[in-house]
Amino acid sequence: MSKLAEFRQLEKHLAEQLQALETLKGDAGLKQEIEFETKLRALLAKYGFSLRDIVNLLDPKAGRHAPAAESKSSTRKPRQVKVYKNPETGEVVETKGGNHRTLKEWKAKYGSDTVESWLTK
Repeated sequence: MSKLAEFRQLEKHLAEQLQALETLKGDAGLKQEIEFETKLRALLAKYGFSLRDIVNLLDPKAGRHAPAAESKSSTRKPRQVKVYKNPETGEVVETKGGNHRTLKEWKAKYGSDTVESWLTK
């Protein structure tokens, strides 16, 4: 894109945003919110309170950070230990998941179905 085209595009966006800003300035709801915020901040300054003090006063539990959602890991039962025994070498592998290095090597060498048949526990 040429510099001139980029300039004109940005100029157009700016004009659209200025128009939206002017529309908002005339909105009665916005004027009411601005007036409320101004009076609230003046009142807070008069009595020496902060917004945090007011939130804690109105809702004491809101100040404490609680987890948004319960962790699923706390309700999940622990994984079972699986024991695999290689019949050729007699080597034993104990694991709770499938990410064990030796187990991966066996599956690559002998195949997943064969290694799963070695499961003893």
